[in-house]
Amino acid sequence: MSMKFEQIRKVKQMIWKMLMIFSALITCMILVFIIGYVLWQGLKGLSITFLTTKPSYLSGNIGILPDILNTVYMLIVSIAVLLPLGVGAAVYLSEYARNHTLVRFIDNAAEILSGIPSIIYGLVGMLFFCQFLNMQTSLLAGALTLVVMNLPTIMRTTRESLLTVPKGLREGAYGLGASKWRVVRTIVIPECLDGILTGCILSAGRMLGESAALLFTAGFAHTLHGFLDGISSSGATLTVALYVYAKEQGEFQVAFSIAVILLALAVIINLCAELVNNYYKKKRKR
Repeated sequence: MSMKFEQIRKVKQMIWKMLMIFSALITCMILVFIIGYVLWQGLKGLSITFLTTKPSYLSGNIGILPDILNTVYMLIVSIAVLLPLGVGAAVYLSEYARNHTLVRFIDNAAEILSGIPSIIYGLVGMLFFCQFLNMQTSLLAGALTLVVMNLPTIMRTTRESLLTVPKGLREGAYGLGASKWRVVRTIVIPECLDGILTGCILSAGRMLGESAALLFTAGFAHTLHGFLDGISSSGATLTVALYVYAKEQGEFQVAFSIAVILLALAVIINLCAELVNNYYKKKRKR
């Protein structure tokens, strides 16, 4: 009887193993197909002129330099606002807040906010930033909308990193007479800096791929501006430009070329997060 049960157990293990291998292969095949198809369609349209010029409707030239700059402006403003807010809120909740009910309420609110569809953020951003605050349709309004979207992510990743700092480090610093702020500034934050930076980089990746919220707040313009003029003007980021060229103008070759650039940026961002994580792991081992 025991031999029979052992055989059945081995058969079940083999079946589950085959199913997991099959699932992994299907996942890899889908990924390879998507990346391969995008590269095959998009690499044909990439050129120096395409990357370094602006659109000219008189000559028929299509360039995406304004869209690249708009994306960079958006990321700079969003990160500059998001990082202090998210890290500051996480530090307060983890190190200073004593009202556990308030902490749980904020945690639950952050979880709910992280699950709201991005198009709803776009509608709220349009009503609040563009109309109520009179920012009009601009990159600044889009950047602030992205800040609201990604604030729960930064808070959660920073809080998780803060909780990994050993309590012994804090207690040792307090025993030497250090103040609360000094402990947080010189011990806690440096100890979990890798988690904070990784969360920031991954949030930048999410901002890079966002389009629904920006359709309502940032606009569709392909005009070339400097930084100060650009953030106060309407502008299309790379993802919005991809949508406009594919859906509104039927320029699918241009859309696939932009998709190649977005894929490359996504890979670079993920590599940066991995490098930061590995650097701090090696630093701790030393």
